[in-house]
Amino acid sequence: MNMLRTAILLAALTAIFMAVGYLLGGTGGMLVAFLVAAGINFFSYWNADRLVLRMYHAREVDARTAPEFYEIVRSLAARANLPMPRVYVIDNPQPNAFATGRNPQNAAVAATTGLLAALPPDEIAGVMAHELGHIRNRDTLIMTLTATIAGAISMLANYALFFGGNRSSNNQMGLIGILVAVIVAPLAAMLVQMAISRTREYSADRAGAEITGDPRALASALARIAKAVHRIPNMDAERRPATAHMFIVNPLSGARMDNLFSTHPSTENRIAALMEMENELRGRGPARVAVPRVGTSPAGPRGPWG
Repeated sequence: MNMLRTAILLAALTAIFMAVGYLLGGTGGMLVAFLVAAGINFFSYWNADRLVLRMYHAREVDARTAPEFYEIVRSLAARANLPMPRVYVIDNPQPNAFATGRNPQNAAVAATTGLLAALPPDEIAGVMAHELGHIRNRDTLIMTLTATIAGAISMLANYALFFGGNRSSNNQMGLIGILVAVIVAPLAAMLVQMAISRTREYSADRAGAEITGDPRALASALARIAKAVHRIPNMDAERRPATAHMFIVNPLSGARMDNLFSTHPSTENRIAALMEMENELRGRGPARVAVPRVGTSPAGPRGPWG
């Protein structure tokens, strides 16, 4: 079912891309857009994870360069019965994290220095377990592909705005067509992203809480991150809004409500769902994942994490 949903969503984004191509260049433009979309899909399948990590200037760390953080991820991956993902740190003061990769065997997790400095170890474990939940649910491929294709749709729409469409007999839509390409296409791409993201965040929250056995820690982490996101801008994300759905909390300023235009469910709703899960688990006495003991007051924006 997940693969079918992925295929449908990719087909929808490709259709939007082709529609913009038609508005710009008629039938020929649509054909070119189809070929470009096919190339983007092929390239993204193999390279989108590295592309997204490069966008955010992520640096890979290991047991030597970031022992505490790396050990948290290693312990969680073992508990989730997943291959050890590549581990990255992003030098950014906003607390946030995401996962990427085409499958569990080729996955990566990334956390910002802001997250590693601001959260205690049990909450960091909750966040990284959420990201491993995305990997276990095989969300990362579609999330990464969508970020790439949606960004391409926005670029093509901007091209339409600045250079205009083809006025040939194949495309008589003129200014109206250009406005549709500029306004409707990015909006449609955003709606597809929302279809991808919102239910998957709830699923990853539940998976992450199951991995750690500690829903309350993830709930507390979400509350801290959401509060900080609106005080600390993430300028890399602001320049690349098509990637916002990849993060555990929307990194863009101003997207607070669980409404039509949000790529994430509201933090309040996610916390409420986690606390319900905490109540369910309390009677069963779940074994919680062992978190390495480190200081809870990291020194400086990089903390003890490398």
